[in-house]
Amino acid sequence: MSRLVRPVSRRSFLAGSTAAAFVMMHPFSARAQANQAHLRIMETTDIHVNVLPYDYYADKANDTMGLSRTASLIEAVRKEATNAMLVDNGDFLQGNPMGDYIAYEKGMKDGDVHPVMKGMNLLGYEASTLGNHEFNYGLSFMDKVLAGANFPFVCANLVRGTELAANPRDDKLYLKPYLILDKTIKDGAGAEHPIKIGVIGFVPPQIMLWDAKNLSGNVATRDIVQAAKAWVPQMKEEGADIVIALSHSGIDVKQGDMMENASFFLAGVDGIDAVFTGHQHLVFPGKKDFQDLEGVDAKAGTLQGKPAVMGGFWGSHMGLIDLLLERDGSKWKVVSATSEARPIFERVDNRNKATVEDDKRLVEALKTDHEATLAYVRRPVGKTAAPLYSYFALVADDPSVQIVSQAQTWYIKDLLKDTEWKDLPVLSAAAPFKSGGRGGPDYYTDVPAGDVAIKNVADLYLYPNTVRAVAVTGAQVKEWLEMSAGIFNRIEPGKADQKLINTDFPAYNFDVIDGVTYRIDLSQPPKYDPKGAVLDASANRIKDLMFDGKPVDPVQKFVVATNNYRAGGGGNFPEINDSKVIFEAPDTNRDVIVRYIMEQKTINPTADANWSFVPVEGATVIFETGPKAKDFIADVKAVKIEPAGEGENGFAKYRITL
Repeated sequence: MSRLVRPVSRRSFLAGSTAAAFVMMHPFSARAQANQAHLRIMETTDIHVNVLPYDYYADKANDTMGLSRTASLIEAVRKEATNAMLVDNGDFLQGNPMGDYIAYEKGMKDGDVHPVMKGMNLLGYEASTLGNHEFNYGLSFMDKVLAGANFPFVCANLVRGTELAANPRDDKLYLKPYLILDKTIKDGAGAEHPIKIGVIGFVPPQIMLWDAKNLSGNVATRDIVQAAKAWVPQMKEEGADIVIALSHSGIDVKQGDMMENASFFLAGVDGIDAVFTGHQHLVFPGKKDFQDLEGVDAKAGTLQGKPAVMGGFWGSHMGLIDLLLERDGSKWKVVSATSEARPIFERVDNRNKATVEDDKRLVEALKTDHEATLAYVRRPVGKTAAPLYSYFALVADDPSVQIVSQAQTWYIKDLLKDTEWKDLPVLSAAAPFKSGGRGGPDYYTDVPAGDVAIKNVADLYLYPNTVRAVAVTGAQVKEWLEMSAGIFNRIEPGKADQKLINTDFPAYNFDVIDGVTYRIDLSQPPKYDPKGAVLDASANRIKDLMFDGKPVDPVQKFVVATNNYRAGGGGNFPEINDSKVIFEAPDTNRDVIVRYIMEQKTINPTADANWSFVPVEGATVIFETGPKAKDFIADVKAVKIEPAGEGENGFAKYRITL
């Protein structure tokens, strides 16, 4: 049974939506009596090496990111709180060029302190767990980074070796499953008392798919909720007054085994008092995400009645759970709670405006690493004869996706030339990574013609994936594309200005397959939902699928160049999984793009318009993109695009006549 805590309305102490409007005293501090205490627990999550407010891909400052900004919120809470503690929820090690610079160029020697740890060590964390991206550079690299932290890490569902014990408590875990922190807490009358705070951590089990190259044969994972049910009772047996879960796992109310986003069901585990969540790069509580889900209160910030928080990503927010504790004999229990995600910026006149300044300690500590990263990303590797941009990547064949496919095809053809697969045609699957969405109206690739630097390649391909090749049939290629086409809403003939993009469908799962030609019939319903489940088995959006000018034979064999995420089953594309992999490259997709550009010296990224929409009589559709798209609208030949006014939050609206 989950225990319902009594959330307090924040109207009495919040005036507005920003941290600057926060009234000095929280109600719990005002109410706490001699047998009660107010504990404030702060969270960072999904920092992804964004220690500073600087976008290395764009090579400019950015007020929406940076742990140095979040640090100012943390220090403000510490100053106004009688009792406070700070935790991190994982995904700190990979995600921007500073992380790649350290991993691929500078390296980590024993005793080195990683830049992200230099920043985090200044902030006084009590504990952290691991996120899925901690494993991207391999276990030995991760171990060296963790050794440089001055705070502990916990993870209850990551097992050394390949064997899971019959009882999770008998697993040989990679890290400690939990900690019991012996702390002193001050009550409402100013008296100090001991308290035992249990901290347990979890990582998505899917790391075994996403980083199989680094993890297979070395570690295994357990179901998050299964691990929690085994270890939390032991924490209580050891005297934990309260238990908080560091769950690098998002919020999903559809239950299943080995869930990627299990925080909702984790909150239902008896003995857990609060859940710090992340992974999905969303905000909880709030007005936008996780609305209308049964058992989820996105206003109060509770999951099954338990307080929970998700503090955005890249340092955009600080998660904060306030607990009113009451002594019951010699033990403490939670009697009420509030939850909040405090932002480091606000939108003013369609612009992002910082609401806090940098913590200068972090800026100074990272100065040398910042300068080295800038030199790294500004290094030219070749030239491009045409601009590379992604403003129209979701509605037309796109140069930023085209160049990725050209590089992948070049690489795989060369590596397979002396193998049993040498006579199969090579296709390439690539998706746009920077296409607005939650990243905002400036979150697009935009590389002018001329020199191409490493920062531009990182901009084209955000993640340090490795190249994989899969062998599939023509029928599987079609289903691959049917899944991708799920990003589009169904369009009715004769109806004007219908919304084109299904925003629940991640843009990084919109694979364009180069080497074949095809059209997408938007009048048909999508065959698959964003998670790969069949919505309509009879749906047929992919029309005129051709290879070398001829219809694709369903039994014809192809090799498709892709990445380890997709080839390992990421995105739940039909029949695309490890069983189809014929080649696992040692190189990252970014490295392949760099090599391709260096080999070509000057690249020609012009899109070849290998896909388009089937006309829908009398229909127009609306989509949003960055305001800079207007500079490239004339380049798009496959569809008729025209401006349609201003969108929300700084985006621009465009219309396509189908």
